[in-house]
Amino acid sequence: MTARRFVQLDVFADRPGAGNPLAVVLDGSGLDDATMQAIARWTRLPETTFVFPASSAEASYAIRMFSPRREVPFAGHPSVGTAHAVLQAGLAVPRDGLLVQEGIAGLLPLRVQGEGSERSIAVRTPRARVVEVGKPSENDLLRSALAGLPAGALSPALVDGGRRWWLAEVQDETALRSATPDWNAIAALAHGTDSMGVCAYARAAGQPYDLAVRAFVGAPAVFEDAASGAANATLAAWLKSQDALPGHRDHYTVSQGREVGHDARLHLRVDEEGYVWSGGQVQTVVRGEIDW
Repeated sequence: MTARRFVQLDVFADRPGAGNPLAVVLDGSGLDDATMQAIARWTRLPETTFVFPASSAEASYAIRMFSPRREVPFAGHPSVGTAHAVLQAGLAVPRDGLLVQEGIAGLLPLRVQGEGSERSIAVRTPRARVVEVGKPSENDLLRSALAGLPAGALSPALVDGGRRWWLAEVQDETALRSATPDWNAIAALAHGTDSMGVCAYARAAGQPYDLAVRAFVGAPAVFEDAASGAANATLAAWLKSQDALPGHRDHYTVSQGREVGHDARLHLRVDEEGYVWSGGQVQTVVRGEIDW
């Protein structure tokens, strides 16, 4: 057997247990697709990533991402967490404050700010596009999935930003946090529209964050995501397109995960070229080896 360096992280977290867990195998060389999928299934975490030497001179490293069920082309928290693990292991050094990740989604830069426990990392996410602006009154699947979520100012929208989400504004934070999702309806919407499910959000008043977010995944599994960098990046792109960013600023903070026992903080920024950067802090919880 070959022992490989292995870490488990908490992403978008200022302390262990607050964010979204991630497993990283720091040397994926020699592992085939079936083995990587088997390891990801065994960790039973939302994603497991595998690090490889980059094939492009522009990239700092290459990455493969797997959920317990399938390979994932792009996701935010695995990108941010893997960058943290690579830096901590000394496998790459930022150039002008940037790392470059090579993966199925192409070459994606990650901005690194600060050091140690105060370090924050943000990935520039793929450009998002609006697939459909929904009308619940004309869409039975959408109406059923959003039942119990009193509507906010913006219409629901299906937006693709590497992963496809229905984005739905809720009237206020209390209504969002107290909502009980109809999982059968959300799964039907996800399967019927080739989407992840519903990313519901509400504006927050008098809080140290600007938005509260809940991400209800309906496919391929059914669960509430503790902290989704990709869903929040897709949301930021939609809000920017509607001139509806919180406070009309180019950056803001999101609270996600309280309803499933977490307390993540994500920092979103829209740059002058319209790209969305999704990031936050990362905590290393487990360091060791995996012998597979």
